[in-house]
Amino acid sequence: MSAVVTSPTPAVDFSAVKTKQQAAWSAGDYAVVGTTLQIVGESLCEALDLRPGARVLDVAAGNGNATLAAARRWADVTSTDYVPALLERGRARAGAEGLPVSFEQADVESLQYPDASFDVVLSAFGVMFTPDQEKAAAEMARVCKPGGKIGLANWTPSSFVGELFKLIGRYLPPPAGVKSPALWGTEERLRELFGDRLGSIAIEPKDFVFRYRSAAHFLEVFRIYYGPVHKAFGALDAAMQESLAADLVALAERFNRATDGSPWIAPNMLRAMPAKITPISAAATTARIRCPPDTAARRMVSSLTNEPNGGEPVAASRPSPQAAPTPKRATRTS
Repeated sequence: MSAVVTSPTPAVDFSAVKTKQQAAWSAGDYAVVGTTLQIVGESLCEALDLRPGARVLDVAAGNGNATLAAARRWADVTSTDYVPALLERGRARAGAEGLPVSFEQADVESLQYPDASFDVVLSAFGVMFTPDQEKAAAEMARVCKPGGKIGLANWTPSSFVGELFKLIGRYLPPPAGVKSPALWGTEERLRELFGDRLGSIAIEPKDFVFRYRSAAHFLEVFRIYYGPVHKAFGALDAAMQESLAADLVALAERFNRATDGSPWIAPNMLRAMPAKITPISAAATTARIRCPPDTAARRMVSSLTNEPNGGEPVAASRPSPQAAPTPKRATRTS
């Protein structure tokens, strides 16, 4: 007689994972790469049909691409991230443009805001990196008003960025039990995460174009400034670093769509907005979700559905600048 004994899957220590992720996103200088994605924040806000006076929360905001796009449309914006240095970058950018934005340190998996506090909740390539995906989605839905909207821009599994993280995972395997961030770039996963909280959801696949001088230039920028790649190189010996560098260059060349000798990559993304990447090819997706006004459902969008204040027009006056509150808690993910 034989028996098969299976050991239970160990519980994921999300706190430990989050600490490592925060260190990764604090390394290098993500703002250098993040600024090149500004068009995504603008497109997301246009897809949402963001209205003046709307109360907007940007979670895992990074250096503030979606934050600034929303503030330029006269929204009352709160920008959050768990990496203080990135919040400072966003604050400096807002100050340079004279945009009144409130910056607060916050963990998207445990937001410090009351239920139904915001008309719109945004995230551009941010919340997708949280280790506890279910908790992050629940928190976004909780703080969004009934009839409000949630707008996301996420890299897809087959995108350039999705493939980049798979490649890094072959050198440094991710923690057991932590789901791939790229799952946020699929409609199936979004429906799983938000479930009956949604009134409706609209998905729009888009391409974003990364523009670099060459594949070698892409490698140089990401190796120095993009936290997860920067940390990966730091964790490998010289031989493995050389191998990873060669694989990253090959990946960039595989996605490259340029025919004139210059590199550009077009990664796919899923979102509520359009995006393009030039020196290399990637993909993204956008989604828009709508919530019935009388339920706790939320809408995720690339384009908007409901107006704030139940459809009543909102005064288009820019809110007066306010001092950034004392940081509360920190969090990001990889």
